[in-house]
Amino acid sequence: MAIRNIRTKGDPILKLKSRRVEKFDRRLFTLLDDMRDTMYEADGCGLAAVQVGVLKRVVVIDVGEGLLELINPEIAEVKGEQCAAEGCLSLPGESGVTLRPMWVRVCAQNRNGETVEYTGEGLLARAFCHEIDHLDGHLYTERLAPAAVIDRIRAENPNWEE
Repeated sequence: MAIRNIRTKGDPILKLKSRRVEKFDRRLFTLLDDMRDTMYEADGCGLAAVQVGVLKRVVVIDVGEGLLELINPEIAEVKGEQCAAEGCLSLPGESGVTLRPMWVRVCAQNRNGETVEYTGEGLLARAFCHEIDHLDGHLYTERLAPAAVIDRIRAENPNWEE
């Protein structure tokens, strides 16, 4: 497998919408394997194909519970909210507080084209939303929590850390 270059802030490809995957073949398997290796090498917990310069709706995620491969993922349901610091492999050294759902259900396909469904809470829910945003040309910096929300969270949780 190969480690691919991660596109960073200012690269126009990060603003483009990715295309659905129609062919489940060796090229897709190689992309998935390379994305996995690239994500682990960069010490990330998620990576979208667009971040390595490929405009396909492909995501890999591992928040410490094992690798998930999602092809053509769609968020089917969300519940609750969480406000926490978020970073991105495409914005090294930066972070910001975002407001995301606390729980997410995602429908996708696996590398064999079979339909799969995942649910995630907390960090996994955040990762699902973050990576699927990449597929639509959005960065987390577009989802920063308003100051009023951060103030409310601080007031409700005195030990909250950004």
